[in-house]
Amino acid sequence: EAQLVESGGGLVQAGGSLRLSCAASGFSFDDYSVGWFRQAPGRDSEGVSCINDSDRISYYAESVKGRFTISSDNAKNTVYLQMNSLGPEDTAVYYCVAFGGHLSLSAYCSGDGSPRGLYDYWGQGTQVTVSS
Repeated sequence: EAQLVESGGGLVQAGGSLRLSCAASGFSFDDYSVGWFRQAPGRDSEGVSCINDSDRISYYAESVKGRFTISSDNAKNTVYLQMNSLGPEDTAVYYCVAFGGHLSLSAYCSGDGSPRGLYDYWGQGTQVTVSS
């Protein structure tokens, strides 16, 4: 069964760091772009960052530029999101997605993740909580 599994979430104090991992099983990231969305309680889902390793391009939401870094390890079929200088506003459930369409990376990553069918795979989400 093809699936994405996120890990690395947790509770951290403001100013701290976390590294999220998204591992694919049942398919290869070689054929897909991969990204992260997040949803905080009472707020719309937000595209955080995406990467297309083949084209060597990445996208970051303005709210995370300079603090978050997305990277991929093709040998491990895993994508990472290094999150530094975390603040309470980063508290959310973070979801990994994989998509293989023909739109631009920003077109997929700059929205709220809808419709869900636009993306080929979704992970189950990992909670990130940043205390002030």
